[in-house]
Amino acid sequence: MTDDLVVLLDAHRQPCGTAPRLSVHGTETPRHLAFSCHLVDSAGRMLMTRRALAKTAWPGVWTNSFCGHPRPGEHVDDAIRRYAPHELGLDIGDLTCILPDFEYRAVDAGGVVENEVCPVYWARPVGVPAPNPTEVMDLVWAPIDDVWSAANRTPWVFSPWFVDQVHALGKRPFDTIRWAS
Repeated sequence: MTDDLVVLLDAHRQPCGTAPRLSVHGTETPRHLAFSCHLVDSAGRMLMTRRALAKTAWPGVWTNSFCGHPRPGEHVDDAIRRYAPHELGLDIGDLTCILPDFEYRAVDAGGVVENEVCPVYWARPVGVPAPNPTEVMDLVWAPIDDVWSAANRTPWVFSPWFVDQVHALGKRPFDTIRWAS
């Protein structure tokens, strides 16, 4: 059963095994595959979420719309479509990879290490968020320019992967979005 396994990666970003999801977020976290997704609505706002206090890593911290892990043999796009209803109670459309090579390693105040190869996507929300309280304790739709400014001025408020993504994406990352009519 692969329902709660993550894909471990070697130094060349190639799969080299699997491990239970709960075992790969501790003080000795192996490198593994993940994803981040930014939901952007037609008004040019981004959905920011605050991680539930029960989360193992970075509890209570503001971050991008949602993150997760593909299962062994699952394409990242399919994992994102699976996670959106679980974490946010909505579907997504117009899924687009915007940082295919993003990776990071960070250690939170409790010593929990994140060590992920984490392609970054944006998508359009389909529906109204109904967050899963075990994943998300709060959310807000905010203008992208305001979010980017806040991440640059007060990075300690946000997850380190989100701040790194802001820097990697540059000043106006979603200006080229073509909205479907």
